[in-house]
Amino acid sequence: MKWITRTGIRVNRTATCWLIRRFLDPEAEFLFVPAEQVAELQAVSGATGFDAPGATYPHRDADGRCSFSALVHDRLAEDPVLVEMARIVQAADFKEQLDTHPAARGLELISRGFPQVTSTDDETALRASFLYDALYASIKQSNV
Repeated sequence: MKWITRTGIRVNRTATCWLIRRFLDPEAEFLFVPAEQVAELQAVSGATGFDAPGATYPHRDADGRCSFSALVHDRLAEDPVLVEMARIVQAADFKEQLDTHPAARGLELISRGFPQVTSTDDETALRASFLYDALYASIKQSNV
């Protein structure tokens, strides 16, 4: 399946790419385009958009959730580790929520460095998956 989001991925978009590949669609193909093109390309390509205006899963949905949190709550709410990760990712993604979870500031800080150590969004998504695998394992081990 194709998924589409805006370029320059950081916290929410890297986490969402990881979530999709790890739990929803291991063969996912990601398209990274300018934000203003996501809705149109989503409509013509049949891709599912996320974290952009007009996307199926917008940057902030009607319930105030980032796309990662919306996908977790809509499709994977039975996994308490993912629900906790959704709290962290959302707090890291929305600046006004940054201080609502102790792990959010670290995740936000790390994600600011992604474009400094990768050259494409595909590379960022691939390399950041290690971070989210480790976060998932750590939360799971702590018996959340």
